[in-house]
Amino acid sequence: MKKCFVACLLLLSVSLVKAQTATDSIKAVINQMFAGMKNADSAMVVGSFTENGILQTIARDKEGQTIVRTEQLAEFGHSMARLAKGAADERIVFEAIHVDGALASVWTPYKFYFNGNFSHCGVNSFQLVRGKEGWKIQYIIDTRRKQPCE
Repeated sequence: MKKCFVACLLLLSVSLVKAQTATDSIKAVINQMFAGMKNADSAMVVGSFTENGILQTIARDKEGQTIVRTEQLAEFGHSMARLAKGAADERIVFEAIHVDGALASVWTPYKFYFNGNFSHCGVNSFQLVRGKEGWKIQYIIDTRRKQPCE
């Protein structure tokens, strides 16, 4: 009887760990990108993305019209490497994570600090893909504003 209880407990704990694995792995790759930004480590930043990852920002042009700016992944990595360690500090909250097979969608409100000073806030929307190397960011689009930043 005791062996049966231990076996059932072991199976339950294994299934709970498996249930958390996708979410934890998704959070880890996103946190890796932000750690790379904070440490001015372009390899860590770029390594968080798929080979053909896409970075976009929703902004306003001079006339106040909404536009979408696209940044090349390599250039983004290089721009992070040019910063001093600790200069780029983006603080996120994992608000929603949805997973269906090899696709994940993640919503993270954030506040961005540059050289210790508040710069802007907004929301990141990530699309991740699970491949041979695990979860990687395929696409990120964000909003940017000075306020309100709750």
